[in-house]
Amino acid sequence: MKKLLTIIFIFLAGASVFAQNMQMASKPAGPSVRLNGYTFYAFDDNHVDSYYSNTSYFDGAINGGFQWGGGLEIMPAPSMGIEFTYLRLDSKAPMEYYNGGVEYTNFDLATNWLFLGGNKYMPNSSKVEPFGGFMLGMAIFDVTNPDNNNNSSGTKFAWGAKLGANVWMNEKVGLKLQMNLLSAVQAVGGGLYFGTGGAGAGVSGFSTFYQFSLGGGLVFKIK
Repeated sequence: MKKLLTIIFIFLAGASVFAQNMQMASKPAGPSVRLNGYTFYAFDDNHVDSYYSNTSYFDGAINGGFQWGGGLEIMPAPSMGIEFTYLRLDSKAPMEYYNGGVEYTNFDLATNWLFLGGNKYMPNSSKVEPFGGFMLGMAIFDVTNPDNNNNSSGTKFAWGAKLGANVWMNEKVGLKLQMNLLSAVQAVGGGLYFGTGGAGAGVSGFSTFYQFSLGGGLVFKIK
């Protein structure tokens, strides 16, 4: 948790410095700034596995659920946004694995996504603002085996794509409608364990993971 809080602090500090530099480098009016609040329902990924042999594997799913987060978006132009995004999902990962025999555990899984991405806006009226975007960053997974309370974590390269629209209720506040596709990519060497738990135990690594989500939130113009 301390590692995650440190990463988030550095992430937000970088966003603040970036925004200040953008203001200094731009015209006197400067770029506009938005604050985005997100709530989504994330759907299950029903096939996540890692197979090395008959006695070294896991096979199962990563469940979806309520996902929340926020974003700081700097807009150097009305049709373009650069956004720093954080999303979190607490869910379960039901897995079959081998530990002296075939076993089954419903792991506790916390997924934290950190992204830097670009948004392209295509306004078709003063109140409706369709957009699409692409994101690159990392996914931080924290896994706990409820059978013995052992814990492990892993950080993976991640990417995401989004499509949606802002519906402005007034000049400062809008309703955000959005769908996402997020993916964490397999990394050699792993560091994330579904198995007996703890460093050096269980099976390391996991297959590429995809998660689709629907929802939205609120968008605030703060500058």
